[in-house]
Order: sequence, then structure tokens, then C-alpha cells
Amino acid sequence: MKKVTGLGGVFFKSNDPTALNEWYGKNLGLPTSPYGTTFDWRQDDDPSKKGSTTWCAFPNDAESFKPSAKPFMINYRVENLVELAEELKKGNVTIVDEIAEYDYGKFLHILDPEGNILELWEPID
Repeated sequence: MKKVTGLGGVFFKSNDPTALNEWYGKNLGLPTSPYGTTFDWRQDDDPSKKGSTTWCAFPNDAESFKPSAKPFMINYRVENLVELAEELKKGNVTIVDEIAEYDYGKFLHILDPEGNILELWEPID
């Protein structure tokens, strides 16, 4: 079973996400919005399929990083999140929440052995 298929996003805490977005826009040319920026790309093995990777600064008090105390969260694109979640449970991986479903995909949060929160995302492409 293929597990991680790519990097879905990089999220990190910031003292002032708005100012940081503006800095990245001005100095590095990122086309930012209040939700960061999205980099669109095509899959290497099938260029007819699109994908995206998101970059976003969050406020320091963002609840979505809990229970991790770390100031960042990595989002990994995955295939078949339900099946992967079952494998992770069998491997005694710490699962933070239940699978959440949205119009743009399924999400699940887990912790690595050092307490870093990881977001698993099965996108609807």
C-alpha cells in the first residue's frame, strides 16, 4: 500500500501572520492571502492530474497544532486514509482525532515519536 504521496502543506506559528505574509509577498514574491499561498503542480507519474502544496502562517495561539507544543505542522498527501489509519492503529501510532471529511478531502492528525503533529490529507483531486 502506498502511504504518503507528497507534501500537502507546511504550516507554522507566527507572532504576526499578516505581516509575515506581506513580507513573503514583498521579498519572495509569494502570492499570499489570509490563508497563505498555494503552489499548484502536476503529478509526475500522470501529468493530467493536478496537485497542490499549501504554505501558511498561523497565529501563535492556533488550536489546530495541539496537542503538540511545536510551532509547526506538516501536511502529507496520502492515499486511502481509512486503510492507512487502521495500519497506524495496529502500529500503536498516536492518533489525535477522528477522520474529518470536507469537500476537498479527508484529514487525520497523528503524532510522531517526538510529539510533532502531522496532518494526513487524502485530497479530492
